[in-house]
Amino acid sequence: MLVKLYLLVIHFYSNLRFLLNPNISIDGRVQIKKIPIVDIRAGARLTIGSNVTLNSNNQSYHVSLFAPVKLFARIPGASIVIGDNTRIHGSCIHSQSSISIGRNCLIAGNCQIIDGSGHELAPGTRLDVSLRAQPIVIEDNVWLGTGVIILPGTTIGSGSVISAGSVVKGSVEKDCLMAGNPAKVVKRLVK
Repeated sequence: MLVKLYLLVIHFYSNLRFLLNPNISIDGRVQIKKIPIVDIRAGARLTIGSNVTLNSNNQSYHVSLFAPVKLFARIPGASIVIGDNTRIHGSCIHSQSSISIGRNCLIAGNCQIIDGSGHELAPGTRLDVSLRAQPIVIEDNVWLGTGVIILPGTTIGSGSVISAGSVVKGSVEKDCLMAGNPAKVVKRLVK
């Protein structure tokens, strides 16, 4: 009984944080498992579609999650859009520009989706925050395996699968399986 009450309080608290933030819009039901880390600041935007799952519950997931779901958009103009029926498990989505995730996507545990480096490259300037970012687009029905890293300027075509541990930069055609670092096409997926 106490566990059910605890879970109810966590669920209520998480949903209240979403509802009270004017920079977040939710278009339907969102399933929140445990507490995600959400930092959407003034001038930034988070839009979540219907029937989205944000899973930070390590006990109910088949691989070990290293951290809860993290959604960051802290720079004015930054945006994160998550489409209907998408499931995100213990992954970080950090937008300095624009990250768009389509409908019916599966984002496995421990993925990193980042549209900017966050810092300058040259010695002596590395502590300066870099605002250089390139949008990321993940189209509908994409599956990112465990531990995938999506780098700035990437577009992943609909129906594609990115194998666990891959690092993706650039354009990915639709309906293909990619693997490796850097990720390369392994095969075309037949419908």
